[in-house]
Amino acid sequence: MEVELGKEKIWVNKLIAQKKEIIFIEEDEIVPDTKPDILNTINVNGNVCVHKKEVMQDKVKIEGNVNTYVMYLPDSNEDNLRALNCTLDFSQNISVPGAKEGMILITKCEIKDIECKVINGRKIGLKASLEISIDLYSNENVEIVNNVQNIQDIQTLQQNFQVNSLIGNGKTNIYAKETLNIDPQDELAEILSVNINLDNKDIKLSYNKVLTKAEANVQIMYLTEDNKIKITKGTIPVVGFIDIQNITDENICDVNYEIKNILIRANSVEEHSIYVELEIEASCMAYEKKEISLIQDLYTPTANLEYTQKRVMLSSEKSEMENEFVIQEKIEAPGIDKNNLINTETYVNVVNVGISESKITFNGDIVLNFIYNSENIVNSRKVKVPFEVSIENRYNNSNINVDYEISLKNIKYDFKSDEMIQLEVIMQINTKISNNINLNIIDNLQINDKNNTDNEDYDSLILYIVKPGDTIWKIAKKFNSTVNDISRVNGIEDSNKIDVGQKLYIPKFNYIKKDVSRNATEPAIV
Repeated sequence: MEVELGKEKIWVNKLIAQKKEIIFIEEDEIVPDTKPDILNTINVNGNVCVHKKEVMQDKVKIEGNVNTYVMYLPDSNEDNLRALNCTLDFSQNISVPGAKEGMILITKCEIKDIECKVINGRKIGLKASLEISIDLYSNENVEIVNNVQNIQDIQTLQQNFQVNSLIGNGKTNIYAKETLNIDPQDELAEILSVNINLDNKDIKLSYNKVLTKAEANVQIMYLTEDNKIKITKGTIPVVGFIDIQNITDENICDVNYEIKNILIRANSVEEHSIYVELEIEASCMAYEKKEISLIQDLYTPTANLEYTQKRVMLSSEKSEMENEFVIQEKIEAPGIDKNNLINTETYVNVVNVGISESKITFNGDIVLNFIYNSENIVNSRKVKVPFEVSIENRYNNSNINVDYEISLKNIKYDFKSDEMIQLEVIMQINTKISNNINLNIIDNLQINDKNNTDNEDYDSLILYIVKPGDTIWKIAKKFNSTVNDISRVNGIEDSNKIDVGQKLYIPKFNYIKKDVSRNATEPAIV
């Protein structure tokens, strides 16, 4: 018999894999002939760029570089500070079982540490550790069965779900350019360090377009020709448009930013400025909230139904939260005071994210790198301030996706006379959370007529004692009855509530005897 099924199609962005991997990039660098020998390194910092990403069979390939600046003490009587700009290239294949060409790849690359050692006066060894986070998605058009139209006495167990149905995805390259002015009296000799952070991210949706907005906060420490260390800062707007058909301002949009290339160049001496150009890729996945009614199970007392089910994991109930925490700590800083402190580089190193049914906990360190002048010699000291903060898990479920960004706001230092610094930091955590749900989707439904036997027992009842894990639906299906009939006979108002040990009378719709031996746990026919 041909079965007429009511179906609905939804596009899903199926999460195939999530993975984090630490890679190490090592390279030796030669000091150019125009620079003096290296006596000792003072500080190393860098920014990561991802040029190319590719999804292949069971692996992901990522190519890019770490743009580093090495401040060093020269072996020279004429200079007390110099710097090297080095590029560490990397190309990494990461094993991701289930990966296939054409899947959507979202990555986040963070520098965990950069080490520098002096091999000899003309050569240094650099080693950068990079954490690569991978989210891999597959677009899939899923057809769900939500009703059966031509089967007599069909009993269906349906459940309503709110899912995020994919509208589309896209990306764009944004070129953000700016000229940062330095003191007009300064003649720039060298760039000592560059720090770039993307902040204040926002989107605006209109029909068929996503406007992405962010700010690139750039801080550059430089050396003047008269051996002074100065700092210039600037904020560069990052604005782009991504075309996605049928998107409206009612939809949900996830935007990911990734720096592809960085160009830092000193302009002519007369201009007293530094040119900054960033190439940034903004990628977007857009969803609409959709309510679906899905058949989870079905049967009919008058026929044999045969069907299979496939399981699909979807995300739903996507929400965003913004939380602020005040971190206060006393830290030891011998030799550093407010008069000799040149600059402080700060960043957050998240070590672990724990998810329980009640909360999401972030553990890590606030890393402070103090650049200071001690007896006319520039030096640095790195201090780690551990933190643990928690936010509410609104879903009361540990099986959720958590995407986060942590930024440090309003960093204050209070220098104490006992070589201690009172630190106060406002930490802001922007969190995107979605609930994972597993859908069992009916597939390949067939019907065969039942041989109606023992019809003389049609009016008899079965006395059944409720066991752990039972529901009225399971009991009705087992005995070819219906949920409505069992509820009516037993005076049950809420069919979702029955108790273990409760006695139920089961009216038989069309009971079929089975050739099994009776034991104490089987129902008695009355």
